[in-house]
Amino acid sequence: MGDHYMTQLGSAMAGIMFVWAIFRQWFPEELGEHIEKYFHKLVSYIYPYLQITFHEYQGDGFERSKAYVAIERYLSTNSSKRAKRLKANVVKDCQSVVLSMDDHEEVIDEFKGIKIWWASSKTVPQQRALFSYRDDDEKRFYKLTCHRKDRDIVTKVYLQHVLDEGENIAVKTRQRKLYTNSKSESEWGRNRRMWSHIVFEHPSTFDTLAMDPKKKKEILNDLRKFSKSKDYYKKVGKSWKRGYLLYGPPGTGKSSMIAAMANLLEYDIYDLELTSVKDNTDLRKLLIDTSSKSIIVIEDIDCSLDLTGQRKEKKGDGKKDEKDSIEKKAKGEKDKENKGSEVTLSGLLNFIDGLWSACGSERLIVFTTNYVEKLDPALIRRGRMDKHIELSYCCFESFKVLAKNYLDVESHELFATIGRLLEETNMTPADVAENLMPKSDEDNADSCLNNLIKSLEDAKEEARLKAIEDAKIKAEEEEEGKKSKENGEIVQESDAKVDDEGKKDDI
Repeated sequence: MGDHYMTQLGSAMAGIMFVWAIFRQWFPEELGEHIEKYFHKLVSYIYPYLQITFHEYQGDGFERSKAYVAIERYLSTNSSKRAKRLKANVVKDCQSVVLSMDDHEEVIDEFKGIKIWWASSKTVPQQRALFSYRDDDEKRFYKLTCHRKDRDIVTKVYLQHVLDEGENIAVKTRQRKLYTNSKSESEWGRNRRMWSHIVFEHPSTFDTLAMDPKKKKEILNDLRKFSKSKDYYKKVGKSWKRGYLLYGPPGTGKSSMIAAMANLLEYDIYDLELTSVKDNTDLRKLLIDTSSKSIIVIEDIDCSLDLTGQRKEKKGDGKKDEKDSIEKKAKGEKDKENKGSEVTLSGLLNFIDGLWSACGSERLIVFTTNYVEKLDPALIRRGRMDKHIELSYCCFESFKVLAKNYLDVESHELFATIGRLLEETNMTPADVAENLMPKSDEDNADSCLNNLIKSLEDAKEEARLKAIEDAKIKAEEEEEGKKSKENGEIVQESDAKVDDEGKKDDI
């Protein structure tokens, strides 16, 4: 069946419908309904095509149909290239234009060797004024037409393909955002939102990250594997999420790593400030309000709340505990009002991998800390924080990445000296980058590299002097301890002599 045949058939059907409209005007309504019933049956036997309509709004709802929106995206990217009449929509702060099918336009799509016809249409109420320009009451819809013999492929495979592609297009073309949580629930009620956001435009990528290439490759492989593992996570019965713990001294690139992750996977970022969360209930509400394809970040978790050892009962004097309990009861509600966040370790653990954590999918949870040894082992065990990544001081490989980024230099005669000093001295990538950055128009690669060498030598000398000072203090403490021990032994001997003399006197 070709397009010519379908055009002829469509014209014939239009003629029959015109005759039928004239017929209904001259025959009684009851007879017309009876004949119409058999007329539609006859048409269904003759007409070899299947039609499916997708309305923009379903029922009396005010929210656009997700299926309609997905089809609109799919057609605007794929099939609208063949359309002759298009309508334009400006997005992303006037930075790009999206083209889609205009009303009453038709295009042909091909899928696995079959043809599918799409038509964009709308209905206008009859009572609408002739010269009215309002389109509030217009009802738009897409109509799909295919051959009956392709019914199963279209309904079971093709439509799902269209919906999936529409969702993928939305993810790729959307404007990604950086979210932060609002301070209190009262603010949520007033603004009707728990998260505020700005456009996420951080330039960090894995190409610009200053870290060991082997470790970088390992992280890249892990992230890419995760993004393609939807079916695997479903198979093993786990929520499609993964936890990352980034730890190391300040200035080693933990925040840049998070930005690079988001740019690689094209995820949004939710920067969760725990101290602004009232309690565990509000923490769950915030989690529910996050979207899939996102990274939930809690930076400096060791400083956010006292989450260490909360499951252990504190031992103390019974009378003192009883007194403290009476004082707390006397304070009553006033004490509660003055409290800060009441998020507990248990609440945070449920947030990470409890039942509520399964409310979304394709999500990363990232913790950062400067002191991993301070965290409760239950918080960072495998299964919660699946991958532990140490970001340490700058090594020679990291330096070469920074030299390329800041000076566009891949080799230099001073590299050997810098490599030796980096092995002998601890300096963070942030400090190395600061020395490599030109501060004036007169600065060049030679001057910047020499500045770095001087800073490394100064840091090495400072570390040497500090080591001497620490050794001196330690020696003094040991000497004082030794003297204290000797004095204690002398006192004990003196007391023993006094006791012996006392016993002799008694005798």
